[in-house]
Amino acid sequence: MKLRCAPAAYPLLALALTLTLGACAPTTPYTRPPAPVAASWAAGAAPEAQTAEGNRPHVPTLEVGRPYAHEPALQHLITRALAHNRDLRVAALNVEQVRAAYGLRRADRLPTINLAATGQRQPSSNGSGAINSVYTAGLALASWELDFFGRVAALSDAAYAQYQASVEAQRAAQLSLVAAVTSSWLALQTDDALLAVARETLGARLSTLELVRLRFEHGAASEIDWRSAQTLVEAARVNLAQQERALALDRHALELLIGEPLGDAPLGLSERSDAGDAALPLPAHLSSDLLLRRPDILAAEQQLRAAHANLDAARAAFFPRITLTASAGTVSNALANLFQAGSWGWSLAPQALLPIFDAGRNEANLEAAEAARGVALAQYEKAIQTAFREVADALTARQTLADQLRAAEAQLQAQTALARLVQARFQAGVASQLEALDAQRALLAAQQQLEQTRGAWRQSHVALYKALGGEAVLGTRAP
Repeated sequence: MKLRCAPAAYPLLALALTLTLGACAPTTPYTRPPAPVAASWAAGAAPEAQTAEGNRPHVPTLEVGRPYAHEPALQHLITRALAHNRDLRVAALNVEQVRAAYGLRRADRLPTINLAATGQRQPSSNGSGAINSVYTAGLALASWELDFFGRVAALSDAAYAQYQASVEAQRAAQLSLVAAVTSSWLALQTDDALLAVARETLGARLSTLELVRLRFEHGAASEIDWRSAQTLVEAARVNLAQQERALALDRHALELLIGEPLGDAPLGLSERSDAGDAALPLPAHLSSDLLLRRPDILAAEQQLRAAHANLDAARAAFFPRITLTASAGTVSNALANLFQAGSWGWSLAPQALLPIFDAGRNEANLEAAEAARGVALAQYEKAIQTAFREVADALTARQTLADQLRAAEAQLQAQTALARLVQARFQAGVASQLEALDAQRALLAAQQQLEQTRGAWRQSHVALYKALGGEAVLGTRAP
């Protein structure tokens, strides 16, 4: 006996078959790869070995904000830069562009319904010479893919991940801009302090030159002593010109970052003090999970998510693609009767396409998607490793520069005392001119070394701030 299905059962059978195939959907959930770095850094020490997930150190919730938040001049510059910097403006526009692309992909998941009106006139096929007319008006459903296998959803997820990546890229640009403005402002402070040292040195050497000139005129000093003093004066003038040029270049760099002329805005140079080095103390250990909050790391992970979704879409291409086209409205052979009762009509045209032969196109797309995901994974891991190294470098610099700064301050104190003693002995005629000139040169070198070390110490706070993704952990007060 043959079993026959009633015609009404065919749609149910098709639906059951479709749902059965849909259960084999090729999409897979995304899981974050493990970070290829150690679990934490000990502040000022080497990183600890990676621990088990259940024994990972607690991630401290650190204040997220701008570096040196108590410096009003710097904060004003940062605010101006965030409003006018052109690179940041490009990053914001990129976000809008990718967001629009995501909107297009998201629209593919929903049907497109249009209002359609057509009119057709053609000769009768029986050769009578009559003209047949057909007029239609109504709603038309464009070819809409019923996404049973997740292809359209995967493409939408990929577009959304790329949109999120662009948002994180914008945050990374903001972070880099804040760090760059802070770094330029600190460089401006350092060069301003070095300029003050150069002016003070020139004044002191001019006084020494005048003293040597008087002694030379009275026969108490040789021409060699006088020429040596002149040489030091001209060297001081050269150094002064160099510092003036460096200060001007710092201002130009700062103007480029803020996107407009500095004008007469206060820069806080005359108010420079070690209070600017006050910051939050670091915890004993910093978990490497802090890296996962960095905008560039988050952007790399979103790119990995996008590659994962594209791989799902490439797998779904091997499954049937089911589309639906439909229309509903009025039909009439006379335009005047188009909207009269009884002229209603509809059509429904489902279609299923199963790839059989495509010359290897789907296989090639799948291989490309797998390779793209591998690239995204490698880039994500490299971004984490790079960030880990940047934090380790910043922590090391923070500790060693603190020691170097204490030594530079002690050196300057000792050299200042020595220079005063030698100058007093020289004025009393006990010390030689050569001893006095050597003491002045050594004092200048010690002053420059201190200002440069202090500037590097402050720059290390900015480097740590940037390396931790904007976490305001700027170390301790300068010694």
